Amino acid sequence: MADHEASLAGKVALISGAARGMGRAHAIKLASSGADIIAIDACVDFPCTDYPGSTLDDLEATAQLVEGHGGRILTRQVDIRDGDALDSVVADGVNVFGALDIVIANAGIIRVTDSDERRQTFREIVETNLIGTWNTVDAAIPAIVKGRRGGSIVLVSSTQGIKASGTDRPGIQAYGASKRALVALMQSWAISLATQSIRVNTIHPTGVATDMVVNDATISLAQAGDAWLASQGNAMPIALLQPDEIAAAVAWLVSDAAAFITGTSWPLDAGFSVVH
Repeated sequence: MADHEASLAGKVALISGAARGMGRAHAIKLASSGADIIAIDACVDFPCTDYPGSTLDDLEATAQLVEGHGGRILTRQVDIRDGDALDSVVADGVNVFGALDIVIANAGIIRVTDSDERRQTFREIVETNLIGTWNTVDAAIPAIVKGRRGGSIVLVSSTQGIKASGTDRPGIQAYGASKRALVALMQSWAISLATQSIRVNTIHPTGVATDMVVNDATISLAQAGDAWLASQGNAMPIALLQPDEIAAAVAWLVSDAAAFITGTSWPLDAGFSVVH
């Protein structure tokens, strides 16, 4: 086992959006590196999105995969827009595992096609991606501070949080705006928590092969030769990254090997940011 993996032994990680995709990959990777997992997901269809939401069966599958890697996991169905529910799950997690050290605020939604409900679409995406992320981290910080052993918080932004696309589609505009706002949140927390050795960073993946990206809505845009979608290519000849590739990078970032890294925005993007 590599040193950075061993350093997660005894750590406890809260991961949002853990039922599938990147969230599931984070849970499996951190568990295989020794961490206990608190896995949450809304497990619902969001009215504003153009792809199916996760399910309770998905969340249970994550639990089985984590346990198959020898990890311990607590799962809860939680909508991150509900701050009280997040307070409860953090309390439950600390009661079961004894502490909280790591937060991966991964949950988020998007709509890539146009919408007849423009205002509602914009609002629901911002409320989930921005307010929900704030709720998640705000609920977790007191438990991390109380543990007095430092910690690491990772906000999952996007390349759209570095440079948003030119489009009038409300779902894409809301996604870019909310993911850019996560950088401001990260910087604020990184400053205020640094003296307690709690690190806060954002990651900015390009397209990742998850249900958010690979679905009927996106496929229909591709088949129609959509100009926005065609503009989203990476510099490297990689169409999509895999969830486990992102998880491997994040596992290093939350480990002791990266104990000096805070306040950074880390593109994980196959060169997307270089050409856009």
